[in-house]
Amino acid sequence: MNINLKTSLLAMGVAVLSSVSTVYALRQNHSTDTAVWLDSLSGNLHNVKMSPNEAAPDFVTAAENTVNGVVSIKSFATPRYNSYSQSQPFSDPFFEYFFGGGRQQPRQQPRNEEPRQTGLGSGVILSSDGYIVTNNHVVDGAEKLEVSLNDNQTFNATVVGTDPTTDLALIKIDGENLHVIPMGESDNLKVGEWVLAVGNPFGFTSTVTKGIVSAKARNISSITQSVPSGVESFIQTDAAVNPGNSGGALVNMQGELVGINTAIYSQTGSFAGYSFAIPTSIVKKVVTDLKQYGTVQRAILGVRFAELTPKLAQEKNITAVTQGIYVGSVEDRSAAYEASLREGDVIVSIAGSPTNNNGQLQEEIAKHRPGDKVEIKYYRDNKPYTVTVTLRNTKGSTDVTRPADLIALGCAFKTVQQSTLRQLEISNGVQVVGLKDGLFKSAGIRDGLIITEINNGKITSPEDIEKIYRAILSSGPDYDKVMFITGVYPTGKKVYYAVDLSE
Repeated sequence: MNINLKTSLLAMGVAVLSSVSTVYALRQNHSTDTAVWLDSLSGNLHNVKMSPNEAAPDFVTAAENTVNGVVSIKSFATPRYNSYSQSQPFSDPFFEYFFGGGRQQPRQQPRNEEPRQTGLGSGVILSSDGYIVTNNHVVDGAEKLEVSLNDNQTFNATVVGTDPTTDLALIKIDGENLHVIPMGESDNLKVGEWVLAVGNPFGFTSTVTKGIVSAKARNISSITQSVPSGVESFIQTDAAVNPGNSGGALVNMQGELVGINTAIYSQTGSFAGYSFAIPTSIVKKVVTDLKQYGTVQRAILGVRFAELTPKLAQEKNITAVTQGIYVGSVEDRSAAYEASLREGDVIVSIAGSPTNNNGQLQEEIAKHRPGDKVEIKYYRDNKPYTVTVTLRNTKGSTDVTRPADLIALGCAFKTVQQSTLRQLEISNGVQVVGLKDGLFKSAGIRDGLIITEINNGKITSPEDIEKIYRAILSSGPDYDKVMFITGVYPTGKKVYYAVDLSE
């Protein structure tokens, strides 16, 4: 791979505002009917003040009523070392992939290593008793979370629930009478409207930046031609957002929360003109589910689709509409199948909201739970139709989804000694122990297997397996819920297994 190609690959990246980037700026970014939050809807709202010449809005009121509702979140974890030294700045696989790198000498895991600060992000207070929303990537992998308020009060936080699909997490501190930012309606935002981003960029606390709404329902993956990371229907703004802003507030000029700042589009990893926030239409649904159920009750329509383009419309002889979602196929046992949707249909609205692009479709479905009934308007053979659909979950039912539990695998996991790894000539792995009836045994796995990879991800600790397991169960239809395992038995035999998690 030549340098020009490597540079081009870097330039195509969408920089997720990883909480770890404040501490390890270049090394960590690689390692997406609701109950009402009463506290979030309370409080006095303030009208926008205009200057004497009525030419520019006054941002002071919105800023003053927001900064006390945004917190700083420090994450701590015990350093983990792979089989090669990480003391050299370019021994990281990220740099080896893009720039090449020499093989380092083996290094043993230090003993009694204390947790260290691995990242810094932001969060938004949702209730006066201490519920806080932030990004999943801010808390992911943390052994300890430390939350600091704007008045320098500090609390330890616990994780209530996480959702990698939307990159949201709900955490809790033991606080009282905390300042709450009122919850606004992101659906009411207009392109061109003023907004403020509040957070802790680069560790600078209580930082406020301004901008306008540049676009709504933005799907980043479709622009960058990258693999979708989950639900993508972002509010795009030109408010300056940088590493450390992750999980912070995007507010309108009334001081209402309208989004959670999450990502930037950048060639460098720092702000370069555009930032992206998860709209509160999704945030409210996700945090309510996490608080009530411990996991998101995700509705699925059950279609494979593409945005209607002029080329696609010409190929399929679609003349009645110029925008919409073209149905490529319908999944078995899905809501769409039950409603008799079929290949070639063009969906133009769901529950009264237009579906002109992927982002709008994802956002509208993400607002609902399995069992919700929604009206879908679509075109078939250039004629309009309307159908009411009962949305389902990933298992094809309307049952409540329970949090993922490793007990279903039917085994425990333990760290493999370095001497065993050297003997088998492998650099990493986690061993299966205490195998009982469960998904692993049903797939043919035997006691003693050393798992080295799952779904092409390297396994170095039992926590890695749990993280992948929960990520698989939290997104995608049933036929995607598979663990593809690569492993080695103590005899040296290399094996491969596919474990179906949809049962």
